[in-house]
Amino acid sequence: MRIRIVDAFTDRPFTGNPAGVLLLDHDTLPEDSRLQSIALEVNHAETAFAHRLPEGGDADWALRWFTPVAEVAMCGHATLATAHVLRTTGAHTGPVRFATLSGVLIATPHEDGSLTLDFPTAPLTPVEVPDGVAGALGAEPLTTFDTGPNTGDLLIEVADEKTVRGLTPDHRALARYSKRGIIATARAEDPSQGYDFVSRCFFPNIGIDEDPVTGSAHTALAPYWSERLGRPGLTGLQASPRSGLVRTELRGDRTLLTGHAVTVIEGELLA
Repeated sequence: MRIRIVDAFTDRPFTGNPAGVLLLDHDTLPEDSRLQSIALEVNHAETAFAHRLPEGGDADWALRWFTPVAEVAMCGHATLATAHVLRTTGAHTGPVRFATLSGVLIATPHEDGSLTLDFPTAPLTPVEVPDGVAGALGAEPLTTFDTGPNTGDLLIEVADEKTVRGLTPDHRALARYSKRGIIATARAEDPSQGYDFVSRCFFPNIGIDEDPVTGSAHTALAPYWSERLGRPGLTGLQASPRSGLVRTELRGDRTLLTGHAVTVIEGELLA
């Protein structure tokens, strides 16, 4: 099997969020335990496994995502990376429909090289600030929302962009407050820099202390900030050390996520 490492939500190598991508032969699909072992070996936030589906159905390719320790129900950057590989290798042309644990997700390519993902909008439910979360995160929450079953995060707004950038959370302590992790966010200090809000994402429960750029988190960030800023179309900067930009457009119960991707490594899986 060919294996590729793709940096997603960036147009420059060694930035954005790296994902492993493997296109599988439908006739010899590996056992789940082997997929998990491959994901552990790749050791990125997610490794995506895709195989072609029969023509005439609701989707073109089946797609699954594994962190080094678990399968996840939704992953934006690995979906973007997979769509990039399908396009650049010629395995699929035009929009591609993925059958996933989160339903059918569509990726649409554009002439400038970017791709747009059509994902379900996260349902935001206000919740009381859990006792101890401020100490674990290292900042006082202004508002706290549950992001629903697809992601299972707590979305927490903090005072400002400087606070988001300066967070040094206790990852082990954060693990007790949500199914997947914590999304910390704030309004951009200077929108003229090309982004409207900032975020950082901490997912210790699935083996990822800090995710570089999280597409799925933006299905919650988009409705949150669109309501506050009064615009359906926004750009988010995930202010991790690698960093990356996600353009969002809120369309009711769907959220569009747009970004670029770059293949940085291609090789053969021998084991």
